[in-house]
Amino acid sequence: MDLTDRTVVVTGAAGLVGSHLAARLCEENRVVGVDDLSKGSREAVPEGVEFVEADLLDEDAVADAIPEDTDVVFHFAAYTDTNFDDDRTLFEENQEMTYNVLERMEAVGASKIAFTSSSTVYGEAPMPTPEDYAPLEPISIYGASKLADEGLLSVYGHSYDFQVWTFRFANIVGPRQRGTVIPDFIEKLLDDPETLEILGDGRQQKSYMHVEECVEAIEYVVENADADVNTYNLGTKTTTSVNRIADVVADVLGVDPAYEYTGGARGWTGDVPKMRLSIEKLDALGWRPSQSSDEAVREATEQLAAEIREERDADR
Repeated sequence: MDLTDRTVVVTGAAGLVGSHLAARLCEENRVVGVDDLSKGSREAVPEGVEFVEADLLDEDAVADAIPEDTDVVFHFAAYTDTNFDDDRTLFEENQEMTYNVLERMEAVGASKIAFTSSSTVYGEAPMPTPEDYAPLEPISIYGASKLADEGLLSVYGHSYDFQVWTFRFANIVGPRQRGTVIPDFIEKLLDDPETLEILGDGRQQKSYMHVEECVEAIEYVVENADADVNTYNLGTKTTTSVNRIADVVADVLGVDPAYEYTGGARGWTGDVPKMRLSIEKLDALGWRPSQSSDEAVREATEQLAAEIREERDADR
């Protein structure tokens, strides 16, 4: 699909990936950015994007958010916290939002949708994990919700003349991100540069990808993969440990803290301690990341450290 001179809807447009993708696409398209601002901020939505504040659980709001001339929807809005404290809400409302979006698209004749899934659908799978690995056995409610969404999108792709692009993400990092390991470590060390609490044993190994490379890959796949249902892993060929992230953050901040661990192989219930996705399918399509996992972590750390310090200075 050519992403030029289109009407593009991005749900979750105030979030990390949504805001960066909206900025990329609005240069050559009309972009409608949709978000309920429950987690993201209005300031994150780029200039040039038509912003609609809407709760996708409300069908009337969805109708306002997805115009009749929509060509493609990038559906990124979701509860994204793998450690969310209300499992039933996370599962049920993620599905309801996706179903509402699909029904509105069907009503206006829009049939192309890109969806952000997650590596968590694989559960604890052998590494590197390819897209055709089975059986898919997620170990978190978040992973189960993403897998359920994938199933619904598969039905629309195979039975209702939709074209679907599903992206299973590694850990995406970059500016404006909050509530994940890198900004969490930065906040902790700015408060107390002497000690850093690390969830688990610090040996968790996962793949990290910078958000700018992530949105570049998304655009490339949508423009070049043309099956009814297209599923692609997005990540890097390398991994970074939590201990290594702590070292990078400490180095960027110029501190030397003692590490204290909560213990155990998992940071929380449902945490997958080791994850690396196969990106051979993405490579075969013609796109590969330029950064390693460590390089993505360092770039994101430098950006977030500057951002968080500036916010703190402004609050003084």
